[in-house]
Amino acid sequence: MTLSNQQKTEDVAAGIRKRVFLHTMRNNGGYLSQACSAAESLAFLYNEALKLGEPTLPKVPLPFAGAPSAHNPDAFTGAGYHGPFAPEYDRFIISPAHYALVIYSALIQMGRMDEHALDHFNRDGGSVEMIGAEHSPGMEVTTGSLAQGLSMAAGVAWARKKKGEPGKVWVYMSDGEFQEGQTWECLAAMSYHGIDNIRVVVDVNRQQCDGAMSSVLDLGDLPARVSSFGVTCRSIDGHDLDAFRTAAESAEPGKPLIILANTSPFQGMEFLKKRFPRLHYVRFKSAEERQEMQTAIAAELGVDEAEIARA
Repeated sequence: MTLSNQQKTEDVAAGIRKRVFLHTMRNNGGYLSQACSAAESLAFLYNEALKLGEPTLPKVPLPFAGAPSAHNPDAFTGAGYHGPFAPEYDRFIISPAHYALVIYSALIQMGRMDEHALDHFNRDGGSVEMIGAEHSPGMEVTTGSLAQGLSMAAGVAWARKKKGEPGKVWVYMSDGEFQEGQTWECLAAMSYHGIDNIRVVVDVNRQQCDGAMSSVLDLGDLPARVSSFGVTCRSIDGHDLDAFRTAAESAEPGKPLIILANTSPFQGMEFLKKRFPRLHYVRFKSAEERQEMQTAIAAELGVDEAEIARA
């Protein structure tokens, strides 16, 4: 691992947080806590782990072209930002569609989307959706309710394994998806069928839309529960890049690899602790609250407030 690559991954993570913060200030709301918890894992995946080809979609996002069908040749999926579907390349399935803003920021940081792509965010007729759909940048499928993405990815991985394709299938999940029965059914199926070409990264930030997960449906000893399904489970510090590198290389033959990345919803933005337990989507209740948060987080991220004014 070269120092330059380490530095680039760190820079991508920092850039993700900064972009999501600036977007939130400009739009009076945004998914800040997801940027806090997911920045390192997404930076590691995009800059180091994923083997992707050059994007097949333009850097300036296209408008929505309609649902895919045999009669709509203009339809596309956002997977084009991950490059072409080819046996040697990895596939990357993003399950929590509400992480879309963070995914878009990662794609911009990696040069896969235009610097000003977020100008298209949540606009009528656009593809840069607030809640990602199959046509949104980086999204290959519409995951609908949480927990559907893993099952879709497992099917793709099983097919690739049967065809002998060398490319892996990576999945990004949130820990709230383990409150859904479909996730556990999929773990059992992947283990039974020996789907060992799948790599799952879970953002374990212990938060969900209704507050802290411990107050809604606590998962208990998640590593032990996941491991009991016969998969390879690694529980790591989700802000430690070396831990990610070690875990990503620890897959075992015949077993899916599940990486539980334990993260903080305040990482890099400690001021958000004041909003606990309502962190899922940060809105401002007053101009004074917005200014207080802007000043505090800008200082934490090293952002000039003049840059916020220009955003």
